[in-house]
Formats: sequence, C-alpha cells, structure tokens
Amino acid sequence: MKVLCIGNVAYDITIPVEEYPKENTKNRVNKRIECGGGPASNAAYLLGKWDVDVSFAGVLGDDEFGKRIIEEFNSVNVNIDYLQVDQNSKTTASFIVANKANGSRTVLSYREPTMELNEIALDFKPDIILIDGQEEIASRTIIEKYDQAISVIDAGRATERVINLSKIVDYVVCSKRFAEEVSNCKIDYNEPQTLIDVYRTLKREFKGEVVITLEEKGSLYAKDGIIKIMPSLRVKPIDSTGAGDIFHGAFIYGLVKKWDIEKICKLSNVAGALSVTRLGGRRSVFSKEEIKQVYHEFE
Repeated sequence: MKVLCIGNVAYDITIPVEEYPKENTKNRVNKRIECGGGPASNAAYLLGKWDVDVSFAGVLGDDEFGKRIIEEFNSVNVNIDYLQVDQNSKTTASFIVANKANGSRTVLSYREPTMELNEIALDFKPDIILIDGQEEIASRTIIEKYDQAISVIDAGRATERVINLSKIVDYVVCSKRFAEEVSNCKIDYNEPQTLIDVYRTLKREFKGEVVITLEEKGSLYAKDGIIKIMPSLRVKPIDSTGAGDIFHGAFIYGLVKKWDIEKICKLSNVAGALSVTRLGGRRSVFSKEEIKQVYHEFE
C-alpha cells in the first residue's frame, strides 16, 4: 500500500534540562539534540524506517536546516518528490526545552507566514493519506481527489482549519487537548462518564472514526459500539517531544497492515510510550526490531 503524508516539516533543536529553568535567569547547558520534526513529517519518517512505501509533501526553506531534513528522509527511503523548497523562506524551526525530571517539553516554533504548500500533482494513487492540518488547501484538494483512499488527520490543536479538515476524513486521531476543546468538556479520569461524553460529542461532530490519545493513560477508541481505553506502557519519560507524531505513524502502519482498531491502538501506544524514553522527537523513533521486543504481535 502507498501512503502520502502532508503537513508541517520543521527542524527541531532540543535542549534537555534536569529541571525547568526559572524565568529571567541564565543557564549553561551541556547538550543539544538536532533533528527534523513536524507531525506528518515525523510520521512519514517512522513509516519509511518501518519499510512502508511512503511519500511526504510539505515545504521547507533553501537552507542548511532544509538540507539536513532532506538527508534524514533519504536515509529511510521516504519519497520526497513532493517536498517543495521555498527559495524566499527559512525552514520552520522549533526550539524545545525538554524537562527530563518529568518528561514534559516546552516548544517555541516559528514558521514564515507566507510559506504554503503549492498544488501537488501526484504520479501515483495513494491508499492512505495522513494530514496534520498545516497545509489546509493542499490537504483538502488531495483528499477530495482521491476519495477512495483512507484519510486520517493528526488533530493536535483545535484551530479552525484542523476542525474543518477533521470533518472530511475517515479517522480523526486527536489529542486530549483537541478533544476537550471541541467537546467543551473536561476529561476527569475519576469520572468515566466524562470520557464517554467527550467521545460521543466528537462522534456527532465528525463523520469518521474517532481515536483520542490520552498521553500516559493510553488511547480512547470504540469497537463494536463499545467505548474502550487501550492502556499505555509504564515508562520513565524524559522527553515527550514527537510522541503523538510517532503514535500517528504507528497508527498508519496498522492501517497498512489492515489490522483491527484494537491492535492498531496497542501498537501505537507502544511506539508512542517508548519514544518518551529518548531525547529528540525523530531520534526517538524505535526500529521495528526494537518494537518487536516489547510488542510481540508486531509484524
């Protein structure tokens, strides 16, 4: 099966710290991690690393960061024929403070306001399309043109364009934050009814299947009309950067393999949870061999 990922591509510079720095202080650090980033971009990288026939469409600048990202894609055989270079813009950059004490991360991103993916002319028919909402026009055009393909959105933030795109896809795989903002309901794990209310509200809002990532709690999904939680692995987190992106990449892998939703969510939870044990978003994509050691049903 052929996969097309469309969306944001960035260059991440991660600074790991033992505790979050205090405001208005100077801090000397002894390490930095640099690698490509971006939701659909990271998912494409995982799929390439896991030997899936995957193409990525996005836009970057004609600079050193862009060249490094291209090298990363080439290293895992991601097709970048549809990766566009904007000669007048700089590659989107993300500056990340990773708090190793609890695994949280604080991200500052800058993207040139004029940077936009132009129309894509594919020379193949995608079987699965993953979007992250960054390139609204290009994403909508491709989904409508290839309406027989399975379409999935990585819905991280409840912006207008992400909500609009979520209404036309087959799978809305969203963050807890997105789910709470769209449903206008706060999830309380001590009150299971809140989980049901959030899920049902999203199902009324969107035509596709809904999966909600719950961070260390796992993921919420439905099978045979029953709303369930797939628990996550218990790990010691040091950097949560890219965990959601990696979840989505693994989710697409499960669709490629035509697994049922429970097996897909289990694999996605494993891949996402393991990723937080390493520093750097893209650097925390585990190999298939490493995943097999934890998830023995992996193929």
